[in-house]
Amino acid sequence: MISDFTCLRRSSFAQAGNVDYKTKMNKKGFTLVEIIVLIVMAGILIPVIVVPFATGIRGSGKPEMVATAIYLAHQRMEYLMKYNYRNAALNPQAFPGWPANSVTIGGKVYNWRVEIYYVDNNFNVLGDGIQATNDRRYKRIHVQVRDPDSSIYDLYSVVTSFP
Repeated sequence: MISDFTCLRRSSFAQAGNVDYKTKMNKKGFTLVEIIVLIVMAGILIPVIVVPFATGIRGSGKPEMVATAIYLAHQRMEYLMKYNYRNAALNPQAFPGWPANSVTIGGKVYNWRVEIYYVDNNFNVLGDGIQATNDRRYKRIHVQVRDPDSSIYDLYSVVTSFP
């Protein structure tokens, strides 16, 4: 009879909505195996994700140099474009060798040079481009800027002489 009472007592305990404490405790948290698998996966995936970002940060100086070089080219072009067609500042000239002119910005040296040629209405250089006999009322201004990595950036413009 004692065994029947024990069974009845266990069964009424389960029916009352109470859950076995051992089952409840086993469903909480992670096992040691799951934690080890997570650490191994993180050790493999984190470097795959982080390395490209670190590489990108190291190479981020180049866009700044490109922007600076293009800015310098535009600055020089604007300086030349303020002159009238006949001004001596726009006399035809071939490129001088490097470094023609230089400027230091942020501890980095940028070189620039200017070439001015007579061109036709299709912007083709006429003859040697420098002799006055080639004058067809168009001059092409070509500004080149070389950044500290020796990349060269070109900027062109044309000035005209019309009445």
